[in-house]
Amino acid sequence: MRTRPAVSTEWTLQQFRAALPEQNPHFFLIHDRHAIFSAELDQELQAAFGVKVLHTPPQSPQANAFCERLVGTVCRECLDFLIPLSERHLRGMLREWVGHYNAGRPHSRLGPGIPDRYRVEQIRKPTRPMSTKLTVVARPVLGGLHHEYAWKRVAA
Repeated sequence: MRTRPAVSTEWTLQQFRAALPEQNPHFFLIHDRHAIFSAELDQELQAAFGVKVLHTPPQSPQANAFCERLVGTVCRECLDFLIPLSERHLRGMLREWVGHYNAGRPHSRLGPGIPDRYRVEQIRKPTRPMSTKLTVVARPVLGGLHHEYAWKRVAA
């Protein structure tokens, strides 16, 4: 039987020092109950960074599934195609993508539908004949990476 080499608390703490920026303080750290995260490490993280350590529930592999799904979607639909030039640029890209995700992107779980009910009413084609014509217009999102479509009235 092979045993894994023990990972030192100092090494793990150094990895957190390298990964967590000092100018943007973090308040929470969520991690699973893996052996690398000892109670001693949790105390050191709280003392060094002032973060509150939260553990995922035991024997709950799906606890982070929703977050991981969202992060994966952000990567696949936004960050895999665009290169942020600065933190400000990244925040702007994510702000625009989140608006698109919540108000203009169809979600298959909704059959396919859009989560924002106001936008659904805004883009639904009328069922009865109207005196004005309608045309489909596209609005580019993230510089044309994605598009949102809506009906627009055209003068007859």
